[in-house]
Amino acid sequence: MSEKLKVGILGGTGMVGQRFISLLENHPWFEVTTIAASPRSAGKTYEEAVGGRWKMDTPMPEAVKNIIVKNVNEVEAVAASVDFVFSAVDMTKEEIKKIEEDYAKTETPVVSNNSAHRWTPDVPMVVPEINPEHMKVIEFQKKRLGTTRGFVAVKPNCSIQSYAPVLTAWKEFEPYEVVATTYQAISGAGKTFKDWPEMVGNIIPYIGGEEEKSEKEPLRIWGEIKDGVIVPAASPVITCQCIRVPVLNGHTAAVFVKFKKKPTKEQLIAALENFKGVPQELDLPSAPKQFIRYLEEDNRPQVALDVNFENGMGINVGRLREDTVYDWKFVGLSHNTVRGAAGGAVLCAELLKAQGYITKK
Repeated sequence: MSEKLKVGILGGTGMVGQRFISLLENHPWFEVTTIAASPRSAGKTYEEAVGGRWKMDTPMPEAVKNIIVKNVNEVEAVAASVDFVFSAVDMTKEEIKKIEEDYAKTETPVVSNNSAHRWTPDVPMVVPEINPEHMKVIEFQKKRLGTTRGFVAVKPNCSIQSYAPVLTAWKEFEPYEVVATTYQAISGAGKTFKDWPEMVGNIIPYIGGEEEKSEKEPLRIWGEIKDGVIVPAASPVITCQCIRVPVLNGHTAAVFVKFKKKPTKEQLIAALENFKGVPQELDLPSAPKQFIRYLEEDNRPQVALDVNFENGMGINVGRLREDTVYDWKFVGLSHNTVRGAAGGAVLCAELLKAQGYITKK
């Protein structure tokens, strides 16, 4: 046990915090030793603090039930007990930016699920299979923060996971124009049907801020480091609509793509199935063996059948066909709270450990 890195979860009582805790149960490299949350939860056991609000479909891990929750605002006290932290705090964007940097300045690496730092120029926003080299910007960030091992790294928005990896796999064919509509699960809002009964049998054609994130964040992931900051790519141009649908877990995307080169269907499918990255090469603990799979059936991917592919860390693609206006269209599916949130952040932390950025204090 002592060989494992000690992990703190900031915002551990919320839905994403709970997902972190369930994913890290029996993790080979990391052990949750500290949980921090709002002052109203501080001083209670984790089991008491969560009460009847445990939202995972697996039981609360025994190992965390009796951990006494700390006040997330007592940065020095929380940081002193851990090697690094995952952040899933529920605060305003400015408050999140400040508290994550405060933790980093205690020489504690922060791997965040939040959006607050996604556009901070020297903070890497990473899908480990796509842009692991962006972690190199951490060295510039440390100079700004005045740290030797403390930094902030983030994962991107959950909505882009069902199509950005696909477009990355097709990079050689030069996609230049993309139209995407995402059909997003209610857990993306931290809710279950018990919390949000008006979503049963309903669709809401608006998710605040989501469309801009869905259009812009892939370009930052495809960008490059110049002069110590990440400069976003200029193409492809993406336009997006984001719709909330009555599904618990799983974001589906219907996507239309124009290419400069004219690939065949066979070439496109082969590019998907052969696409892998550093997590697969390093065999990181949370990495899916098959990152993207193509499903031949006309009625796939389906949330009910496919969302847990590769323990929720894989991407599902189906219905690839020629289009009358665009070149090709497809449907993608990803697990929004595993690959799209906590699981994606855990994979980022594994990559950071493998790259030597996260070590024992």
